[in-house]
Parts: sequence; structure tokens; C-alpha cells
Amino acid sequence: MRKLENSHFAFFYKIMDINWYGQSMFRFKGKTTTVVIDPYNPQMLGLKPLKEIESSLVLVSHHHPDHDYVQAVVDHPMIIDGPGEYEISGISIIGVQTYHDMNKGAQRGTNTVYNVEIDGINVVHLGDLGHILSEEDISGIGNVDILLIPVGGNYTINAEDAAKIVAQLEPKIVIPMHYKFDDLKLEIDSVEPFLKEMGVEGLTPSPKLTISREKLPGETQVILLSKSS
Repeated sequence: MRKLENSHFAFFYKIMDINWYGQSMFRFKGKTTTVVIDPYNPQMLGLKPLKEIESSLVLVSHHHPDHDYVQAVVDHPMIIDGPGEYEISGISIIGVQTYHDMNKGAQRGTNTVYNVEIDGINVVHLGDLGHILSEEDISGIGNVDILLIPVGGNYTINAEDAAKIVAQLEPKIVIPMHYKFDDLKLEIDSVEPFLKEMGVEGLTPSPKLTISREKLPGETQVILLSKSS
């Protein structure tokens, strides 16, 4: 019995690191697996070149150059770029088709939302979501512990709609993405309107989020990440 209890205890203390590289690009590093999602072409966005990034798996929400620049990741990673259910290297991934606009893709095409279960934590990346989620979308996405959500508007949902989607999905942690910051050549809003909608102005960005399942907050918490290089 003691072995079972110790094993159960160890499971809850698996640690995952989440880094944000600007735009919608993140890196999740778990105990045995690393995932990169939506790598971008720095030159296109007016940003400095990224340092060499290693990962065995890359997820792409849609094929625009600020989201599918897989060359940024070394070691010939496996690439997933659409809806479906996947089991790879000890992690589970659900990809749900959504749209890049409010007209079912007529303007900007489709978008894949990914739910990545890694080390017992469900991280949901909304890509360039352009609309409020339907009940079918919510059901398909499933459980959400950490939500990575675009908030800059223009090409995606804006701050007001992002706050509504947070209420729809009820995550434990919310990390905004796809917003204006220094040097980014993209006509979108800063993160401040979203923070105001969420009632959490004045947050100090952290270099990364280090989290385990047992450390998830009981109520929704907004966390800002500073850009990794």
C-alpha cells in the first residue's frame, strides 16, 4: 500500500514549464516531453531571430507564417497541423476545428484549438480563434486547466470576447497571447484591455510558468508571461 501512495504522490508533483516566445508561440516542457506550438517567422513580425529551440513535437493551429514557421524548431520534430486525437510520447492531444473569423472561415479559414494533456495538466491553446465558442466546441475541447487565449483583436477575438470565452471554459489559469508588444509589427491591441475586462490590471510578467497539478489554483487566475528569446 505504501508504494501505491508514494506513486500517487509523485504523480501530483510532476512539474511542467511553460514559456511564451511572443505572438502565439509557446513551449511546454514536461517530465519526458517537450511541445512547441505555433512557431512564427521573426522577420515577418519585425522581431529578432529566435534562439535554437529543441522539441520532438510541433503543433500548428493554422497555416499562416506567424503560426507555422516549423523551421524555428530543430531536430526534425513531428508536426501536427489539424483536428484529431493523438497519443504521442506519453501525452494526449485533442485538436478541435474552429474558425479564424466570425463567418465560419469565409474570411481567414479554419483554426485548430489544441487540448494538450501533459503530466496530468490540460493546456488548451486557442490559436487564432475568431469567434465565441459553441456548445459543440466546448464539449469537444473538454477539460481546461490552463488556457492560452488570443486577446489582441483585429485578426482574432478581442478583449471582450476573450473574457466571455474564459467564462465559457472556466480554466484554473489564463495566459493571454497574440497581443501588441514592443517591436511587433502587427496592428492589434495591447494586453491591457483584456486585463481590464478580467479586473486584474497591473500584473507583473513572469519569465515562465512552472506548475504541477497540485499547485493549480482553486479559482481562475490570470498570469502574464514575459517574452522568452
